[in-house]
Amino acid sequence: MAAAIAPRPMTPEEKKVIFASSLGTVFEWYDFYLYGSLAAIIAKQFFSGLDAGSAFIFALLAFAAGFIVRPFGAIFFGRLGDMIGRKYTFLVTILIMGLSTFIVGILPTYATIGVAAPIILIVLRLLQGLALGGEYGGAATYVAEHSPHGKRGAYTAWIQTTATLGLFLSLMVILGTQTLLGPVAFADWGWRVPFIGSILLLGISVWIRLSMNESPAFQKMKAEGRTSKAPLTESFGEWKNLKIVILALVGLTAGQAVVWYSGQFYALFFMTQALKVDGPTANILVAMSLLIGTPFFVVFGSLSDKIGRKPIIMAGCLLAALTYFPVFGALTKAANPDLAAAQVKNKVVVTADPNECSFQFNPTGTVKFTSSCDIAKQVLAGASVSYENVAAPAGTVASIKIGEQVITGYSSKGLAADDVKKKDAEFKKLVADDLKAAGYPTKADPAKMNKFLVVLILTYLVILVTMVYGPIAAMLVEMFPTRIRYTSMSLPYHIGNGWFGGLLPTTAFAIVAQTGNMYNGLWYPIIIAAATFVIGTLFIKETKDVDIYAND
Repeated sequence: MAAAIAPRPMTPEEKKVIFASSLGTVFEWYDFYLYGSLAAIIAKQFFSGLDAGSAFIFALLAFAAGFIVRPFGAIFFGRLGDMIGRKYTFLVTILIMGLSTFIVGILPTYATIGVAAPIILIVLRLLQGLALGGEYGGAATYVAEHSPHGKRGAYTAWIQTTATLGLFLSLMVILGTQTLLGPVAFADWGWRVPFIGSILLLGISVWIRLSMNESPAFQKMKAEGRTSKAPLTESFGEWKNLKIVILALVGLTAGQAVVWYSGQFYALFFMTQALKVDGPTANILVAMSLLIGTPFFVVFGSLSDKIGRKPIIMAGCLLAALTYFPVFGALTKAANPDLAAAQVKNKVVVTADPNECSFQFNPTGTVKFTSSCDIAKQVLAGASVSYENVAAPAGTVASIKIGEQVITGYSSKGLAADDVKKKDAEFKKLVADDLKAAGYPTKADPAKMNKFLVVLILTYLVILVTMVYGPIAAMLVEMFPTRIRYTSMSLPYHIGNGWFGGLLPTTAFAIVAQTGNMYNGLWYPIIIAAATFVIGTLFIKETKDVDIYAND
C-alpha cells in the first residue's frame, strides 16, 4: 500500500501522452461505431443478394463479431503489451482498426463481387473487434501508469469518456456527409465517405502515438529485468491471479457493462421500439442526456481518488437494480403518455393453450407461425404492444382481449396461401381497430411528450453509467501486478463489456418477445447488476491506495 505517498502534480509530458492516448482511443471508437450507425445501409449493400436465411446469418455475424472477439483481442494484445510494452502494442491496435475501417470504405459490394463481399466485411469486423480488445486495456494501463498517485481515478476517467465522444464524432461525420450529399447519394455511395475519411484520423493517431513515451512503470520493470516471459500462464494459469480475474469479471465488469449498455443503448432501443418515439427525436434526446452526463465520468473518477473506487461502482449497480423498473415506467409516461394511459385503462391479454405457443424471437420477420397462439402474439409484437398471458385448456383457439373487447384468433394450418393472406389481413385490421379504440397510439405524439422530463430520466440513466464506468479503469489497473497487468485486466473487461454488455439488446429483446411484457427485458441487467453488487461488496477489495509501481 502507498497511502502515505503524497500526490504530485502531473508534468506537461505526462499530460501530453495522456491526452494523446485518449484522443487515439476516441478515434478507435469512432471507427468501431461507424458500422453500427450505418448498419442498415451496409446491410443493403452487402447482404441484399442473399436468400433470407443466409442474409440473416451474415447480418448477425457482422453485428456480433465485433463484440464476440473482443476478449480474444484482449488476450492476444494483452500478452504483447506485457512482453514488449504498452506503447508499441496499442500502436498496432490502432493501425489494425484504422486500416480495417478504411477498407470497408473501398470494399466492393455484393452486386460487384458476390458472396465474397459479406465474407470480407465480417473478417474486417472481426479485426475491428480484436483491435478494440487490445486498445482499451493498453490505453487504461498506459494512462494509469503515467498518473501520479492520488490522481489515477481522475486521469483514467478521461479514457472512459472516449466511447461516448467517439459515438458523437461518428454521428456528426455521418450527419454532415448526409446533409452535404443528400439522402439518395449518401445511400448509394456517400456512406463510404466516413469510412474512407477515417484514414486521416488514422494518420493523426499514428503520428501522435509514435511521439509518446513508454509508461514509467513498464520502463522501470523492463530495466530491472522483471518483465513476464509468459503473461498468459501467469494471468490465467496460476490460481492466485486467476481468482482475481474471475472476481473482476463477476464482481465488477459484468454489472458495469449491463448498466453501461442499458443507459446508452437499451434506453434508445426502448424509446424507438416500445414507446414508438420517432428515430430523430429519440436520438436528439439521448444525445442531450449524453452531453449533460458525460462530465460525470471525470467527476466520479476524481471522487474515487478520495473515497475509493468500490463504493461508487457498487452504488451504481445497486441503484440500477433498484430503480430500473420505476425509471423505465416513468420514461413511458413522459415519452408516450397515451400509451401509458392505455396500458392502465385497457390491458391486453392473450388467452391460449401454452402447448400451442412457440418461442417468439423472430428478428428477421421470416419465421412463418401457424398456430393461433403464435399468430396472435406475432401481431401484438409487430405492433409493439405489451400483453399478459393466460393459459387456456388444451385445444382452445387463442384470443386477444383488449379492454373489454375479445378477438378470436385463427390457425393457418392446412389453409391455402390466399386464405391465409385474407385471414391475416382481417385479423390484423380487427386488432388494429380495437387497439385504436382502446387508446393505444400507433406512434408517440410529440406534442404530448414531456421532453424535459425524458431528458432528465435519460440523464439519470447516463449518470448511473458514469458511476460504474468512471472509476473502473483505475480499479482494474490497481488489481493486478505490473508484469501481467495488460493481459489480466483486459480479459475480464472485454468479456464483461463484449459479451454481457454487447449482447444485452438481443437478450432483452428475446425476453420481451417471449413474455409479451415490454419491461421484462430489464430483468437481464437488473439480475446481473444485483449479482455484481453482492459479489463485489463481499469479495472485492478497495484498491485506491495501491502503489502500482510496487504491485508486482
